[in-house]
Amino acid sequence: MAEVQPNAPAGAVALPSASKRGLPSAEEKLSSVTEVIPSAVPRRGRAALGSLRGDVPTWQAALLGVACIALCGVIWWVLTAGEVAEDRILPPAVLPSPGETFGDFDSLWFDHALTRNTLVSLRRVVLGFGLAAVVGIPLGVLCGCFRRVGAFFAPLMIVGRNIPVAAVIPLTLSLFGIGEFQKVMFIFIACVAFIVMDTATAIMDVSSRYVDTAYTLGAKRRQIILKVLVPLAMPSIFNSLRLLFGLAFGYIMLAEVIQVENIGGLGSIINFGQSRGGHRSYILLVLMLIPLVALGIDRLLFWIQRQLFPYQYGGSGWLHHGLRMALRGWESVKFLVFKPIDIPVAIKSETTTSETSS
Repeated sequence: MAEVQPNAPAGAVALPSASKRGLPSAEEKLSSVTEVIPSAVPRRGRAALGSLRGDVPTWQAALLGVACIALCGVIWWVLTAGEVAEDRILPPAVLPSPGETFGDFDSLWFDHALTRNTLVSLRRVVLGFGLAAVVGIPLGVLCGCFRRVGAFFAPLMIVGRNIPVAAVIPLTLSLFGIGEFQKVMFIFIACVAFIVMDTATAIMDVSSRYVDTAYTLGAKRRQIILKVLVPLAMPSIFNSLRLLFGLAFGYIMLAEVIQVENIGGLGSIINFGQSRGGHRSYILLVLMLIPLVALGIDRLLFWIQRQLFPYQYGGSGWLHHGLRMALRGWESVKFLVFKPIDIPVAIKSETTTSETSS
């Protein structure tokens, strides 16, 4: 017999209860689910690696990093331990010992001009990457703002992002020769497609509500691009440039290792270390130096990033305030040089002209 609820409308027939129909009640379902799903609170026995995706204190992260470097050093020492080559697992011609490697640092610094060659490589990266940014950022803004422009350049961007970088070296040698210009253009070709795509993605990720608000306030399309989309996308664009610069610093080694004549750079030191009679320790020292230089540049760029965009990355923001003051000064100068048309006068003159013609 079906049960009728006390507050049910007239003529309504209630279904039998879950217990009378042989189905589990809500309390029974909840108890069965809690039995199957374990507790969300982690047990103490599982805390050896920390909680899943949990934060790590700074001192622990630093200690773990030092432990990793120490472990690599111990493995290096074990593989190269021994006075003579026969006593070692790996001979000195394959892998020098830590003592032999760091003992050649003075020779590398003074005899092979380590500082000058590092600056030569860094100059090539800055020129090539700067050219890629000058070309790629405006093109990426256009691709992000106008889908037809993005569809037009999409094949080139796909090829540029997926082609092996080493395969571009013979093409740059045949097009640009073997001098400085070839290495700058190699960095440009290797990075420009990534900059365009990341810039377009940053523009498209800006919420459409900002564009709608600007249209509501009467802004034109050019004003929306320059004063809404680009400023809101700049934190992501700058962060992408910072990450890509480290990638470009690694690419320059490909262009410098393959060279017909010795024109400087860290790649020339690697070539000398690979040659007959060269020091294998020079190669290891250069490989240690490159990440240190890239890390220093990355930290410098990250500091600039925090000062330019304190509202997103933190920081005191004095570069941000200085840039805003400079832009306001430019707007004031532009207002004095290019005075806007008085809108009421323009409307009045247009009305007078229409009345005269009528």
